[in-house]
Amino acid sequence: MAAPRSCRLSWTTGTPPLGLLALAAVWGREPTPVLVAIVAVLLGAAVLAAVHHAEVVAHRVGEPFGSLVLAVAVTVIEVALIVTLMASGGKGTSTLARDTVFAAVMICTNGILGLSLLTASVRHGIANFHPEGTGAALATVLTLAVLSLVVPTFTSTPGPEFTGPQLAFAAITSLVLYLLFVATQTRGHRDFFLPVDDDGEAQEEEHAAPPSTRAAWTSLGLLLAALVAVVGLAKVESPALETGIRSAGLPASFSGVVIALLVLAPETLAAANAARRGRTQIALNLALGSAMASIGLTIPAIALVTIWTGGPLHLGLGALHLALLAVTAVVAVLTVVPGRATRLQGGVHLALLAAYVFLAANP
Repeated sequence: MAAPRSCRLSWTTGTPPLGLLALAAVWGREPTPVLVAIVAVLLGAAVLAAVHHAEVVAHRVGEPFGSLVLAVAVTVIEVALIVTLMASGGKGTSTLARDTVFAAVMICTNGILGLSLLTASVRHGIANFHPEGTGAALATVLTLAVLSLVVPTFTSTPGPEFTGPQLAFAAITSLVLYLLFVATQTRGHRDFFLPVDDDGEAQEEEHAAPPSTRAAWTSLGLLLAALVAVVGLAKVESPALETGIRSAGLPASFSGVVIALLVLAPETLAAANAARRGRTQIALNLALGSAMASIGLTIPAIALVTIWTGGPLHLGLGALHLALLAVTAVVAVLTVVPGRATRLQGGVHLALLAAYVFLAANP
């Protein structure tokens, strides 16, 4: 058993530097189809390496701080990708932030949450979690989504966008709410976000011995390197992505779905692993924490970029997406309130995600 572990550690250690070297080699050049394929493979490997190193750091700092590590890391990727693509200009960049953030919300609240509940209930019969902590996270996510993605549709400005003061208010409020939730999760009511036993009682995580401080710092450095590689390689892949989307006859807004799926791959894998081990609360922390960070950190960052560049920023959702968000909110509340879920609830959330992706491709 030791050999596979050593092999795993070897490739997760070598992938981030290799990704950075590949990024330096192809940056600013017109990649050939072969290079595009190689970059795509390295991009996927860098995402998986980021998962591994984020989990090492999370194991060292413990829960619920560990869930925040991956959520913030993933959001850094998302923000960097959006900002990079917006800075490059081009058609559709004014709605890229909206499309990506909404895709992240739908993937987190339906995809990751649904997959976690389905995995946990299939393996353990019933998925148990804290309704207090999960409900607080869900309430924060829905409030952020309404303030940032729904309100712009109904303001007096022409088009689904904020005025300058409105955008500043939404950005500041989003950041304050996110920080308030983090304080609640890590200090005020930490026990609401710890795993629960079959009787619904909070329990501390029972792990093997945590990694050493040196190993944790090494993983943190490799995590940062992997994140830079993911962002840079995704930027290199973006022209091929846009070409592929056009060739497939998909709308330009579908690029937001692809970006969100890419940056949330680490969260999805980590949440599924936690649910498989019976740590449903940790999986839900990851799902809702990522959705919250996608809005609470992305919108302020995009607001600063927009104010600085002066370009248009369309954040308001259309009627179809408003309907999907409303149904998601109702279903999620009904899922969270009991503090227990079966595979049915997981299947319902996954069906909502499938409907969103299908309608994103066929509006």
